[in-house]
Amino acid sequence: MSMMTEAQAREILEKVVKMSVADECTASLDGGKQGNVRFARNDISTSGLVDDVELGVQVAFGKRSGAATINQFDDASLERCVRRAEELAKLSPANPEFMPAIEKQTYKPSNTWSDSTAAITPEQRAKVAADSIAACKAQKLVAAGFLEDGYGFTAFANSKGNFGYQQQAGMNYTCTVRTPDGRGSGWVGRDLRDMSDFHVEKDIEVAIRKARDSADAKALEPGKYTVILEPHAAAGLVSFMMYFFDARSADEGRSFLSKKGGGNKLGELVYDPRVNIHADPWDEDVPVMPWDGSGLPRERIPIITDGKVSALNYSRFWAQKQGKRAVGQPGNLIMAGGTKSTADLVRETQKGVLVTRTWYIRMVDPQTVLLTGLTRDGTFYIENGQIKYPVKNFRFNESPIIMLNNIDELGKPVRVAGDESNLSMMLPPMKLRDFTFTSLSDAV
Repeated sequence: MSMMTEAQAREILEKVVKMSVADECTASLDGGKQGNVRFARNDISTSGLVDDVELGVQVAFGKRSGAATINQFDDASLERCVRRAEELAKLSPANPEFMPAIEKQTYKPSNTWSDSTAAITPEQRAKVAADSIAACKAQKLVAAGFLEDGYGFTAFANSKGNFGYQQQAGMNYTCTVRTPDGRGSGWVGRDLRDMSDFHVEKDIEVAIRKARDSADAKALEPGKYTVILEPHAAAGLVSFMMYFFDARSADEGRSFLSKKGGGNKLGELVYDPRVNIHADPWDEDVPVMPWDGSGLPRERIPIITDGKVSALNYSRFWAQKQGKRAVGQPGNLIMAGGTKSTADLVRETQKGVLVTRTWYIRMVDPQTVLLTGLTRDGTFYIENGQIKYPVKNFRFNESPIIMLNNIDELGKPVRVAGDESNLSMMLPPMKLRDFTFTSLSDAV
């Protein structure tokens, strides 16, 4: 019963809501199947399938709330879950920022489903691993990777008559390829809704080429360089920046978007005028659910327009306090660019560094969003429009705000594999001036 129809989900949720004697009740169901296969050292190491449905119940007495979960759906189990949530609510302290359950909403469905992804079999997963391994073995290279795919549904209902239901599917593939002596490393990642768009034979060649070409890396002096960040390399920095688009932290002086003397920088020019970023749950390439975690409907939101901050994220509490309209938090990030590929940007670069991937990105200074991290899996020196030789990896200290003010050119956006933010993203390759590398790293 990992998948429920809308009618099946509604029946359970409405039953649960009616069972509660609290002032309000919200019930949610999340279910589906997630499969995976992992391989390392040119051999499959693990595979698995998770098949589950979970019910979550949240209730409130006044401003005191409690929650409980269960994955059994007989009437006795449902009632036990509701009563447990009510017991916890009565024990909890009143929350001064408590927000009541949302009123009835209208949700416009987004195209998050894929028949081909939902139909993936264990044999198909094994073939992806086998094809990855065979291509690497043929080049006397070593592969390690992970394929994860899943499909499922989300449904919720509350005591104010709100209800939502939608199905989704998706897959994510990453593979690291190394030379047997560990001196060269390449990487490829694919994050897709539709498995029929995935062609492992083509994708693995990218990682193979970079692994082979990145051995015998030379050391470049740390410093400021013109860089070309491939979309996956830019993803971690750009998505980290979006955490600071929270209106409350800006209004309270805890963000780079805070204004001296109070207020925020909404409407101000903060970036290069070529920077345009928006969120859209109905985007063809990166569709996401039409509601956020609190059940608020998502909208198409211009976040940065011609370098100006166009929107901040308001929680329901902060929107009410500030007299603003609360909108669903973005689930994707779509950045505009040009028409050129990464290879095109390389051909037009006199001197610079090509970065395949950034990794282990962490905060240094929240006021400027200064981040630190490492390059990896293929870093190359560019001269006269050609990749001349591989270079040792760097540690960088860079702010995405400064980075997006040092744009030479933006390429054609592509869908990038998920990073730590869990945002679905379309990002262009970026040619940037004065990117700061602070030290060398011996890791590949």
